[in-house]
Amino acid sequence: MKPIIPEDERSSEPLDNERIIYHPDMVRANEWILNEYEAPFREICIFVPCAKRKPYHESPSHKKFDRIIFGLAKPEDVHIVTFGTCGVAPRELDTQYPFMHYKFMMGKCNVTQIKRDFIKIESERLACYLEKTRDNYGHRIAYCIGDFRTAMEKALEMVDVEVSLVPGESTIRSMLQPEKSFIYNSLSCKEYLQDFSDAIAEALKLPERKVGLREDLSVDDTDWYPL
Repeated sequence: MKPIIPEDERSSEPLDNERIIYHPDMVRANEWILNEYEAPFREICIFVPCAKRKPYHESPSHKKFDRIIFGLAKPEDVHIVTFGTCGVAPRELDTQYPFMHYKFMMGKCNVTQIKRDFIKIESERLACYLEKTRDNYGHRIAYCIGDFRTAMEKALEMVDVEVSLVPGESTIRSMLQPEKSFIYNSLSCKEYLQDFSDAIAEALKLPERKVGLREDLSVDDTDWYPL
Protein backbone atom coordinates (compact mmCIF):
# COMPACT_ATOMS: atom_id res chain seq x y z
CA MET A 1 0.00 0.00 0.00
CA LYS A 2 1.31 3.42 -0.94
CA PRO A 3 2.13 5.48 2.19
CA ILE A 4 -0.15 8.39 2.96
CA ILE A 5 2.94 10.46 3.77
CA PRO A 6 6.23 9.40 2.11
CA GLU A 7 9.07 8.92 4.57
CA ASP A 8 11.14 11.76 3.14
CA GLU A 9 8.23 14.19 3.63
CA ARG A 10 7.55 13.46 7.31
CA SER A 11 7.86 16.05 10.03
CA SER A 12 10.62 15.81 12.63
CA GLU A 13 8.22 16.91 15.38
CA PRO A 14 7.69 14.24 18.08
CA LEU A 15 4.55 12.10 18.13
CA ASP A 16 4.58 11.40 21.86
CA ASN A 17 3.18 14.49 23.54
CA GLU A 18 -0.10 16.29 24.12
CA ARG A 19 0.29 18.37 20.96
CA ILE A 20 -0.39 15.29 18.83
CA ILE A 21 -3.69 16.73 17.57
CA TYR A 22 -1.78 19.65 16.01
CA HIS A 23 1.05 17.52 14.60
CA PRO A 24 1.53 18.41 10.90
CA ASP A 25 1.60 14.77 9.82
CA MET A 26 -1.53 13.88 11.78
CA VAL A 27 -3.25 16.88 10.20
CA ARG A 28 -2.00 15.92 6.73
CA ALA A 29 -3.03 12.26 7.08
CA ASN A 30 -6.53 13.25 8.16
CA GLU A 31 -6.84 15.75 5.33
CA TRP A 32 -5.92 12.97 2.89
CA ILE A 33 -8.59 10.67 4.35
CA LEU A 34 -11.25 13.37 4.28
CA ASN A 35 -10.42 14.59 0.78
CA GLU A 36 -8.87 11.74 -1.22
CA TYR A 37 -9.64 8.41 0.45
CA GLU A 38 -12.52 6.44 -1.07
CA ALA A 39 -14.54 4.55 1.52
CA PRO A 40 -16.09 1.18 0.64
CA PHE A 41 -19.84 0.60 0.42
CA ARG A 42 -21.03 -1.53 3.33
CA GLU A 43 -24.24 -2.38 5.14
CA ILE A 44 -22.90 -1.00 8.39
CA CYS A 45 -20.09 1.31 9.54
CA ILE A 46 -18.89 0.94 13.11
CA PHE A 47 -16.86 3.70 14.75
CA VAL A 48 -14.65 2.55 17.62
CA PRO A 49 -12.11 4.46 19.76
CA CYS A 50 -8.39 4.29 19.09
CA ALA A 51 -6.23 2.09 21.30
CA LYS A 52 -2.86 2.27 23.03
CA ARG A 53 -1.49 -0.76 21.20
CA LYS A 54 -0.80 -0.41 17.49
CA PRO A 55 -1.98 -1.37 15.00
CA TYR A 56 -5.41 -0.87 16.51
CA HIS A 57 -6.89 -4.04 15.04
CA GLU A 58 -4.33 -6.13 16.97
CA SER A 59 -5.01 -4.42 20.31
CA PRO A 60 -6.82 -6.31 23.10
CA SER A 61 -9.73 -3.86 23.03
CA HIS A 62 -10.29 -4.04 19.28
CA LYS A 63 -10.04 -7.82 19.30
CA LYS A 64 -12.79 -7.78 21.91
CA PHE A 65 -14.90 -5.43 19.80
CA ASP A 66 -14.31 -7.69 16.79
CA ARG A 67 -15.66 -10.71 18.67
CA ILE A 68 -18.89 -8.79 19.20
CA ILE A 69 -19.03 -7.38 15.66
CA PHE A 70 -18.15 -10.51 13.71
CA GLY A 71 -20.14 -12.75 15.99
CA LEU A 72 -23.13 -11.08 14.35
CA ALA A 73 -22.05 -9.57 11.03
CA LYS A 74 -20.27 -10.88 7.96
CA PRO A 75 -16.90 -9.17 7.32
CA GLU A 76 -18.03 -8.07 3.87
CA ASP A 77 -20.97 -6.20 5.43
CA VAL A 78 -18.92 -4.12 7.89
CA HIS A 79 -16.53 -1.19 7.68
CA ILE A 80 -14.70 -0.34 10.90
CA VAL A 81 -13.45 3.21 11.40
CA THR A 82 -11.25 4.15 14.34
CA PHE A 83 -11.49 7.66 15.73
CA GLY A 84 -10.16 9.75 18.59
CA THR A 85 -6.60 10.90 19.14
CA CYS A 86 -5.80 9.66 15.63
CA GLY A 87 -8.56 11.72 14.06
CA VAL A 88 -10.45 9.45 11.65
CA ALA A 89 -8.66 6.27 10.56
CA PRO A 90 -10.42 3.55 8.54
CA ARG A 91 -9.23 0.14 9.71
CA GLU A 92 -7.51 -0.76 6.46
CA LEU A 93 -5.21 2.22 7.03
CA ASP A 94 -4.33 1.59 10.68
CA THR A 95 -0.86 0.23 9.83
CA GLN A 96 -0.01 3.49 8.07
CA TYR A 97 2.14 6.32 9.41
CA PRO A 98 1.31 8.29 11.57
CA PHE A 99 -1.47 6.09 13.02
CA MET A 100 1.02 3.34 13.89
CA HIS A 101 3.62 5.67 15.34
CA TYR A 102 2.14 8.13 17.84
CA LYS A 103 2.32 7.28 21.53
CA PHE A 104 0.33 9.95 23.35
CA MET A 105 -3.09 9.00 24.73
CA MET A 106 -5.60 11.85 24.80
CA GLY A 107 -7.34 10.10 27.69
CA LYS A 108 -4.39 11.10 29.89
CA CYS A 109 -4.46 14.76 28.90
CA ASN A 110 -5.49 17.18 31.64
CA VAL A 111 -4.83 20.41 29.72
CA THR A 112 -8.23 22.07 29.36
CA GLN A 113 -7.43 24.03 26.20
CA ILE A 114 -6.09 20.96 24.40
CA LYS A 115 -9.14 18.92 25.37
CA ARG A 116 -11.39 21.70 24.06
CA ASP A 117 -9.39 21.90 20.84
CA PHE A 118 -9.54 18.13 20.49
CA ILE A 119 -13.34 18.09 20.69
CA LYS A 120 -13.61 20.92 18.15
CA ILE A 121 -11.10 19.44 15.70
CA GLU A 122 -12.38 15.88 16.03
CA SER A 123 -16.05 16.82 15.71
CA GLU A 124 -15.28 18.71 12.49
CA ARG A 125 -13.34 15.75 11.09
CA LEU A 126 -16.13 13.34 11.99
CA ALA A 127 -18.76 15.60 10.45
CA CYS A 128 -16.71 15.81 7.26
CA TYR A 129 -16.31 12.02 7.11
CA LEU A 130 -20.01 11.45 7.76
CA GLU A 131 -20.95 13.88 4.99
CA LYS A 132 -18.39 12.39 2.60
CA THR A 133 -19.71 8.85 3.18
CA ARG A 134 -23.43 9.56 3.60
CA ASP A 135 -24.26 7.20 0.70
CA ASN A 136 -21.71 4.50 1.57
CA TYR A 137 -23.39 2.85 4.55
CA GLY A 138 -26.85 1.58 5.37
CA HIS A 139 -26.33 1.99 9.13
CA ARG A 140 -23.79 3.62 11.43
CA ILE A 141 -22.93 2.83 15.04
CA ALA A 142 -20.46 4.71 17.26
CA TYR A 143 -19.23 2.89 20.36
CA CYS A 144 -17.82 5.60 22.59
CA ILE A 145 -17.85 7.41 25.93
CA GLY A 146 -16.16 10.48 27.38
CA ASP A 147 -14.79 13.23 25.14
CA PHE A 148 -14.81 10.93 22.11
CA ARG A 149 -18.57 10.64 22.49
CA THR A 150 -18.88 14.40 22.94
CA ALA A 151 -16.97 14.90 19.68
CA MET A 152 -19.31 12.50 17.86
CA GLU A 153 -22.38 14.20 19.35
CA LYS A 154 -21.16 17.60 18.16
CA ALA A 155 -20.43 16.15 14.71
CA LEU A 156 -24.03 14.96 14.51
CA GLU A 157 -25.19 18.52 15.17
CA MET A 158 -23.35 19.57 12.00
CA VAL A 159 -24.69 16.95 9.57
CA ASP A 160 -28.04 15.24 9.05
CA VAL A 161 -26.58 11.74 9.02
CA GLU A 162 -27.93 9.18 11.47
CA VAL A 163 -25.51 7.46 13.83
CA SER A 164 -26.58 5.22 16.71
CA LEU A 165 -24.55 6.10 19.81
CA VAL A 166 -23.83 3.26 22.19
CA PRO A 167 -23.71 2.47 25.03
CA GLY A 168 -27.10 3.96 25.85
CA GLU A 169 -27.36 6.93 28.18
CA SER A 170 -29.20 4.92 30.83
CA THR A 171 -26.47 2.27 30.79
CA ILE A 172 -23.78 4.92 31.12
CA ARG A 173 -25.56 6.48 34.10
CA SER A 174 -25.80 3.08 35.78
CA MET A 175 -22.06 2.49 35.35
CA LEU A 176 -20.73 5.84 36.59
CA GLN A 177 -17.76 5.76 38.97
CA PRO A 178 -17.74 9.21 40.64
CA GLU A 179 -14.65 8.36 42.68
CA LYS A 180 -12.52 7.68 39.58
CA SER A 181 -10.58 10.15 37.44
CA PHE A 182 -12.48 8.83 34.41
CA ILE A 183 -16.01 8.41 35.72
CA TYR A 184 -17.59 6.57 32.79
CA ASN A 185 -16.10 3.14 33.52
CA SER A 186 -14.65 1.04 30.68
CA LEU A 187 -15.92 0.17 27.21
CA SER A 188 -14.77 -3.34 28.06
CA CYS A 189 -17.43 -3.83 30.73
CA LYS A 190 -20.13 -6.38 30.02
CA GLU A 191 -23.01 -3.91 30.28
CA TYR A 192 -21.58 -1.60 27.63
CA LEU A 193 -20.67 -4.49 25.35
CA GLN A 194 -24.23 -5.78 25.61
CA ASP A 195 -25.56 -2.45 24.34
CA PHE A 196 -23.00 -2.62 21.53
CA SER A 197 -24.08 -6.12 20.55
CA ASP A 198 -27.78 -5.20 20.71
CA ALA A 199 -27.26 -2.16 18.45
CA ILE A 200 -25.51 -4.26 15.80
CA ALA A 201 -28.20 -6.94 15.98
CA GLU A 202 -30.93 -4.32 15.61
CA ALA A 203 -29.23 -2.68 12.62
CA LEU A 204 -28.85 -6.02 10.86
CA LYS A 205 -32.29 -7.28 11.94
CA LEU A 206 -30.81 -10.23 13.80
CA PRO A 207 -31.78 -11.82 17.14
CA GLU A 208 -30.02 -10.31 20.14
CA ARG A 209 -27.22 -12.30 21.77
CA LYS A 210 -26.14 -12.35 25.38
CA VAL A 211 -22.59 -11.09 25.84
CA GLY A 212 -20.23 -13.12 27.99
CA LEU A 213 -16.72 -12.13 29.07
CA ARG A 214 -13.63 -14.18 29.74
CA GLU A 215 -11.32 -12.38 32.13
CA ASP A 216 -8.22 -13.46 30.21
CA LEU A 217 -9.62 -11.85 27.05
CA SER A 218 -10.92 -8.67 28.65
CA VAL A 219 -7.85 -6.42 28.80
CA ASP A 220 -8.80 -2.81 28.12
CA ASP A 221 -6.38 -0.56 26.25
CA THR A 222 -8.73 1.94 24.64
CA ASP A 223 -7.65 5.56 24.70
CA TRP A 224 -10.23 6.27 27.42
CA TYR A 225 -10.03 3.94 30.36
CA PRO A 226 -10.61 3.95 34.14
CA LEU A 227 -7.68 5.33 36.13
